Amino acid sequence: MTPLAHKIVRLIEQTGPLRISDYFALCLADPEHGYYQSREPFGRAGDFITAPEISQLFGEMIGVSLVHAWQAQGSPSDVRIVEIGPGRGTLMSDALRVIARLAPDLYAGASFHMVETSERLRNVQRQTLVRIKERISWHTAFEEVPEGFTLMVANELFDAVPIRQFVKTAQGFRERVVGLDSAGSLVFGLGPGDFDPSLLPVDEARVPEGEIFELSPARSAVMQTVAAKIVRDGGTALAIDYGHLITGFGDTLQAVYRHEYDPPLARPGEADLTSHVDFQALAEAAMAMGAHVHRPLTQGEFLVGLGIVERAGALGSERDSLTQAAIRDAVNRLAGEGEGRMGELFKVLAISGDPVKITPFDRVAA
Repeated sequence: MTPLAHKIVRLIEQTGPLRISDYFALCLADPEHGYYQSREPFGRAGDFITAPEISQLFGEMIGVSLVHAWQAQGSPSDVRIVEIGPGRGTLMSDALRVIARLAPDLYAGASFHMVETSERLRNVQRQTLVRIKERISWHTAFEEVPEGFTLMVANELFDAVPIRQFVKTAQGFRERVVGLDSAGSLVFGLGPGDFDPSLLPVDEARVPEGEIFELSPARSAVMQTVAAKIVRDGGTALAIDYGHLITGFGDTLQAVYRHEYDPPLARPGEADLTSHVDFQALAEAAMAMGAHVHRPLTQGEFLVGLGIVERAGALGSERDSLTQAAIRDAVNRLAGEGEGRMGELFKVLAISGDPVKITPFDRVAA
């Protein structure tokens, strides 16, 4: 049993079963034993590899997208370029390199902002971005970013925001909780109801017993905070994550340990805990704040539409065959479909303060 598991067991013994959202939050953010406090999650030595770590091409395409958004909204001179949850700083480094080349006025006039709560990761980001670290401001919350036109990106942020789960029973929906079995081990159970059936995508009577419905008020709150700033100050925000475009049913709670899936209750604090993002719910949260939501895309559509194939060809030009093969493999992992590839599973949501058209989002949905 992990140190955090012992702590959670004592907490349950004292106060009763935990909601999934509370268990989720403890696993990732407990100040003593939380995953992001005690582990190095990124890279081959960690538990997962994010898109920016696969290839510089990903961050470069983000940079291209931000330039398109800036140009579509009149190329303002005073801009905040923001990343929430910047990891090692790799995405920002690659994006800014492209922005400096394609839009030198944007690069010269912008201020750079990193929203990061981990001091350990801030130090890594300072090393990655050492050439421009004097131009970067670090914040613990998005609300701290100064007023002004904003270009924001959040890659694999929302999957780490806690969810709640509800299970359909003969008596209606009841909340899924984490409790203890007779041996004192962590186990899933059911708590009281406390559920509004109007939140379901279909009539409650049509939902079979045993079906699980996931909600994340916390994710919606984060998106509303972002959208409120974008609407007030102008700009565009990109959210990239794995998930589904339409609200549905199913248990997507999962843990990852050393690049392999792990039971969610097996190693609290030592395995990454995530769930799939409901992009319809995020879009609705943004629209509720008055933001304009662009047509969501798969990551493959997004990257191909921005020219990742052409950029890969240029990057591999006159390089040796092994390097060219590695570049092709990276493009397939980032934009392709099928097992081990991110192109279909990952989605991209863009919101703007004004109803502009931004490449590759070919039309505004709302």
